[in-house]
Amino acid sequence: MSFSLHKTRRLRLIFLVYWFLLSYIIAALVWWFIALNQQNRFMAEHEISKLKMDDPLFESAYNEIKSFEDRKTAQYLGEGAIFLLLILAGAFFIYKAVRRQFRSAQQQQNFMMAITHELKTPIAITKLNLETLQKRKLEEGQQQKLIQNTIQEANRLNALCNNMLLASQMEAGDNPVAMEEIDLTGLVQDCVQDFITRFPQRILETELEPEISVEGDVLLLQMAVNNLIDNSIKYTPRESPVKIILEEHDKKIHLTVSDQGKGIEDSEKKKVFDKFYRVGNKATREAKGTGLGLFLTKKIAAQHKGRLVLSDNHPTGSNFTIILNKSGR
Repeated sequence: MSFSLHKTRRLRLIFLVYWFLLSYIIAALVWWFIALNQQNRFMAEHEISKLKMDDPLFESAYNEIKSFEDRKTAQYLGEGAIFLLLILAGAFFIYKAVRRQFRSAQQQQNFMMAITHELKTPIAITKLNLETLQKRKLEEGQQQKLIQNTIQEANRLNALCNNMLLASQMEAGDNPVAMEEIDLTGLVQDCVQDFITRFPQRILETELEPEISVEGDVLLLQMAVNNLIDNSIKYTPRESPVKIILEEHDKKIHLTVSDQGKGIEDSEKKKVFDKFYRVGNKATREAKGTGLGLFLTKKIAAQHKGRLVLSDNHPTGSNFTIILNKSGR
């Protein structure tokens, strides 16, 4: 807590110095413009004072001096305006870059905290189950229950590691997609059944059109479906159902996973697909997660020439829809 407070104070100090230097540079630019313009006016007045009123060329000489003064003023004004615009543009881009860097650092810090919790929980459960099996003589049914629970936690760890590995590969641009004909209906059914086994107390409702096929990577699409279902389960109350719909609509394949959580504010709807981002309300902070699921799902949809769409569920909650092209078979 003290480290976070120290970091916040340091960032405030950096921004204070930044704004002070920017203000000083702009003030100096304005001061030099005023000084140069005054010098230009004094020089013009000095040249005019040397003219003789009875000289027949007085008027033309006077006009020439004033014209030169006006040109110098316009020159100073133009150069000053250009310098000011360059300074402001540079300051704006630096400010945006620094803010983006700070936001990224904060998101990565939140991610590390979340991932630490996500890793420790299944490891602790797995260790406890194995120690129980080792130290106690349990009935066959109890043993199978502990083993099944351990396998679920191992699968959870595996999914977490796969998400982190895939995110790194996507960032590095090293993620080849193995396209093949896929029975998407069967794939979604298998994913749903896995969640029913893992979370028998949760309600999962399905409406899956039969024999829907797509061209894609089995492992990536499976990960995308799992991410959406897992995300909906996290934010849906235990007594409310999560609904999974697979259908063909307007010559496109629509896979929609609907939750009945608190929903997502309009201001947050674009941000939820950012890497490491998690909505900043209390419900989200209390829920498990790393901020990678929706980021990866959107990337996977894009790799399959599709898209991921977020909409409001009614009366409450959110709909996440993957829209893919229909298989050419």
